[in-house]
Amino acid sequence: MKPRKIAIQGIEGSNHHKVASEYFGEGIELVECMSFTGLVDSLLEGKAEKGVMAIENSIAGSIIPNYNLVCDNGLHIIGEHYLNVHHHLMALPGQRLEDIRVVRSHPMALLQCGDYLKGKPQMTVVEDADTAEPARKIAREQLKGVGAIAPALAAELFGLEILASEIQTINNNATRFIIVKTVNKEWPRDAINKASMRFLTDHKRGSLATVLNVMSDCNLNLTKIQSLPVIDTPWKYSFFVDVTFEAYAQFEKAKSLLAIMTEDFRVLGEYKNARI
Repeated sequence: MKPRKIAIQGIEGSNHHKVASEYFGEGIELVECMSFTGLVDSLLEGKAEKGVMAIENSIAGSIIPNYNLVCDNGLHIIGEHYLNVHHHLMALPGQRLEDIRVVRSHPMALLQCGDYLKGKPQMTVVEDADTAEPARKIAREQLKGVGAIAPALAAELFGLEILASEIQTINNNATRFIIVKTVNKEWPRDAINKASMRFLTDHKRGSLATVLNVMSDCNLNLTKIQSLPVIDTPWKYSFFVDVTFEAYAQFEKAKSLLAIMTEDFRVLGEYKNARI
């Protein structure tokens, strides 16, 4: 069998790589993309079968542009995965902490390690497109005085030494990733207990409250709501919501009602709740 081609944002050694390995298991081929837009393009162009995309972090919040990437490109969410995030400062073997003058990583990782970095004023922080990419660059170019904040897997893959472990500000730091595909995955109805939707409401008092009441009446548990402006309609907003439920019939009833009550109603995915 040919290995499944899985698109990730970043390169091997990144958290996206770790999620792909944990979710799909062995026998995958990574399609490395240096942006989320590139990840989507790899799916639309058939270079990858499925993609792993970070969508929200327990500290930094939602990765808002990714909601529109999923919706605007007609992608389907077929699963999710939660990863406890651990950040480590790494450098070439033999380097000491006091030797490090530049620290590179993805902006989200730098944000999550803000308290640690504030205590190291001698280190200049530089944003990068990925967590693992600066680690690989340090190894390839033998860069001294440069450190990378990345997962331990990156240090293992690129032969770096971890100078400071677990430097994230909050230890209970988790990121939710969604698994996306260009076509929907047909889960058995009795296996589906979570869904992602997107809709617009009228700009009237109580419109959103009415929608939320319908969800509640149908025994749906709202686990996430994110509003985004509609680009071509000033002061109008779309809502992205995640809901869980015990029986698919509850969600099916809610779908039929929301399709009538809201504008541009779309189901972005029906899948298994990874937190059960």
